[in-house]
Amino acid sequence: MLNKSDIELVNEFKNGNISAFDEIVRRYQKRVYSLARKILANHDDADDVAQEVFIKLFNSLHDFKGESSLFTWIYRITVNECNNVLRKKKIKEFIPIDEIANLLKLSETPEQELFDKEERNLIERAVEKLPAKQRTVFVMRFFENLDYEEISKILNKPIGTLKANYFHAVKKIQKFIKDEMQGS
Repeated sequence: MLNKSDIELVNEFKNGNISAFDEIVRRYQKRVYSLARKILANHDDADDVAQEVFIKLFNSLHDFKGESSLFTWIYRITVNECNNVLRKKKIKEFIPIDEIANLLKLSETPEQELFDKEERNLIERAVEKLPAKQRTVFVMRFFENLDYEEISKILNKPIGTLKANYFHAVKKIQKFIKDEMQGS
């Protein structure tokens, strides 16, 4: 089963082979969890979303027509579930501090360590301020390294809109950081 395409696995599942679904879960569970974790900034919520995504996938896979890739369909379900959680909880945070820390270099001195911690907090606060649409596009583009075409398929939005959302997110993050640094 490891060498089968997603479409072959979907067709096998539609024909009653449940183990084909198990292989789909194995292929995508880490990516689904990772995306949910970056959007929700909470392990438990991300874990719940991942489970919900695969429950929805199991229940609706018979309806999958292959008009987009399975990857795109699963990511779309994941983003929608994350947005549902954000709406329900009205969560403002979204990128865990440990993810941001991985983006910054490790400090070599206590002074540098203090500066790095302040910088991480500043970036985290800047990202928290982004509107949900901009946050989602920013995470998918910056952290998930998806191209605009793939994000367009997942979110069902025009590429131009996505580029604008990403551009505005970056500008808002830059402005927030500049304003904070001038104020201190």
